[in-house]
Amino acid sequence: MKKQDILSNPYTLTKEQINFYYKNRFIKLKDVLDSETLSHYNSIISQKVNELNAEPKPLDKRDTYGKAFVQLFNLWKEDEAIKPFIFSKRLAQIAAELMQVEGVRLYHDQALFKEAGGGITPWHADQYYWPLQTDKTVTAWIPLQETPLSMGPLEFSAGSHEIMDGRDLSISDESEKEIQKRLKVTGFEHVIESFDIGEISFHSGWVFHRAGANTTDEIRKVMTVIYMDKDMKLKEPSNDGQQNDWDTWCPGAQIGETINSPLNPVLY
Repeated sequence: MKKQDILSNPYTLTKEQINFYYKNRFIKLKDVLDSETLSHYNSIISQKVNELNAEPKPLDKRDTYGKAFVQLFNLWKEDEAIKPFIFSKRLAQIAAELMQVEGVRLYHDQALFKEAGGGITPWHADQYYWPLQTDKTVTAWIPLQETPLSMGPLEFSAGSHEIMDGRDLSISDESEKEIQKRLKVTGFEHVIESFDIGEISFHSGWVFHRAGANTTDEIRKVMTVIYMDKDMKLKEPSNDGQQNDWDTWCPGAQIGETINSPLNPVLY
């Protein structure tokens, strides 16, 4: 199968998998992409990340967020060669079926490269940053290489979308401490597992998740694509992060109306 073929070919989800996602608001799926495709895009994406992150600050001069990863956004706008990966119908179809919606739009993409020796990614819920009216959002977390525990793969608190505490915290030392304290007194399972090559996780905007430090001497390279219901409406921002996201990722969108800016195309 050619690289472009697998990116556009359907992936068969079972009813059990869709139910698992609905209950836990995350799922890990094996063999979504093949090693050849990942190797090809690993090379292109890595080159673009190096180019855009030409003068990184030394790790010891950064805060907790800065030590967690090198973060670069909307690479599909930076390089035409990356666009087919981000616009993959296969990935968008999975997102739509897990959320049980008719179609999905792109919110934005981001590269999350956790450097050798990079620190933890504190507990958080992504949707703290998003000015979106509903919880019909899902992020595909796509490791570009096999990701053992020592590299700091994504960890989930299964079903934690049900709790409100911690939703008002940005990614920080405080969110790590406060959310961890809250999750300890709940019955939610803390899922920490390695990722095989081709294995991808999907998680909703309000499920709590974190990642460990990268204790290896290699970069943990991950590409993420954030999807939203194609009928998603913009809500009035409730913090500075949401205002920034409106201005940056949904330019020209109006409060209470469908987010259909040029940066938010329908992908499926």
